Amino acid sequence: MRFLERALRGPNEWWKYLLLPIIAFAIANTIGAIPLSIAVIFGTVNGGTLNPDNAGDLSGLGLDPNLSLFLLMFPFIIGLIGFILILKPFHKRSVKEVINGTQSIRWGRFFYSAAVWAIISGLMLFVDYSMNAEYYELNLNWSLFIPLIFISLLIIPFQTTFEELIFRGYLAQGVARWTRNRWLVALLPAVAFGLLHIFNPEVKEYGFWTVMPQYIIFGLVFGLMAVLDDGIETAMGAHAANNIFISIFITAKASVLQTPALFVNNHVDPVKDLAFMTIGAVLIILVLAKKYKWDFAILNQRVEGEKE
Repeated sequence: MRFLERALRGPNEWWKYLLLPIIAFAIANTIGAIPLSIAVIFGTVNGGTLNPDNAGDLSGLGLDPNLSLFLLMFPFIIGLIGFILILKPFHKRSVKEVINGTQSIRWGRFFYSAAVWAIISGLMLFVDYSMNAEYYELNLNWSLFIPLIFISLLIIPFQTTFEELIFRGYLAQGVARWTRNRWLVALLPAVAFGLLHIFNPEVKEYGFWTVMPQYIIFGLVFGLMAVLDDGIETAMGAHAANNIFISIFITAKASVLQTPALFVNNHVDPVKDLAFMTIGAVLIILVLAKKYKWDFAILNQRVEGEKE
């Protein structure tokens, strides 16, 4: 085991684990948000308006929806670059060591996990559509849909990698350093991950206590995957597949991703979505556990190792 144990070596002052994520998100939302800010200014000057109920909906500015997606994802690219540049001087640790404690990335795990979650998501959408076809509106526009596929595949992984590096990688290592408890490694970053999404339009539309469990459980599942697999590649892959799938295939009025997706869901049921997500989470854990021969007993073992 090397992923969590890597945090027991090198400079690891507690304030760095608080400051570095703040700096990374600040870089994303200042420097990274410059193109978006310019688009908003030009749009409003030309008579456009922002949606007060959904900051991700830029249609009122007259922007192409695929351009809007790119502008909303671009800050995460800049935030990711900022995180990588600051990490080394802060902790004498490379980004690869945040991913799994070594100097190499297990890309096979990333793509396998992404494929498994994409299949599970497709099956869940098929089942729900079969049961509730009247809630779905076909939204196919080839001139928008084809570019959407390419933009989603190329850009969204930067957003999800940024979040996974910070929560399932960096903060998880910080929790391991200070608590030595693998359950807390999975749980505490999951809560922080959930609270990060507190201003998402879904929370405003359906209520904090209805939506927040979805984000926290989602984060907890990714955290368990990282602990069990001794690295975050499977979590990175599943997270990327989830957001890409949603971007391409399904959107809703209150969705933070307002894309020209294949379907529009006009009757979102957060409770049903939570049940579907829980089933999907169990399935992916079982599939990956069998594939990679995970030992669940590791969850009860303390993070041990000698400091430098």
